[in-house]
Amino acid sequence: MIVTSTDSIEGRQITHYLGIVAGEAIMGVNVFRDLFSSVRDIVGGRAGGYQAALRDAREAAFADLEESARALGADAVVGVDVDYEVLGKENGMLMVSVNGTAVRLR
Repeated sequence: MIVTSTDSIEGRQITHYLGIVAGEAIMGVNVFRDLFSSVRDIVGGRAGGYQAALRDAREAAFADLEESARALGADAVVGVDVDYEVLGKENGMLMVSVNGTAVRLR
């Protein structure tokens, strides 16, 4: 499955637009607090634990997007947009959402 933020795929022609597809992953921020509480002690540098958790959430959202596109018979998803949001009372949840257009290619 080709997944791209561009509106076309070089060397391929879009033959059918199948509709908007989305993928989401929502994680409780408490997971971050419990697993990565030591991050508060870090001065400067990268917070590897947070990065790994965000990467996992993003990968889950993309897997969800691809599954939705396959269900429509798509070869690719174009125009993909990735968003990160904090949700819930007292910002207790992190959501990663990805959206794009499922297409068939020639």
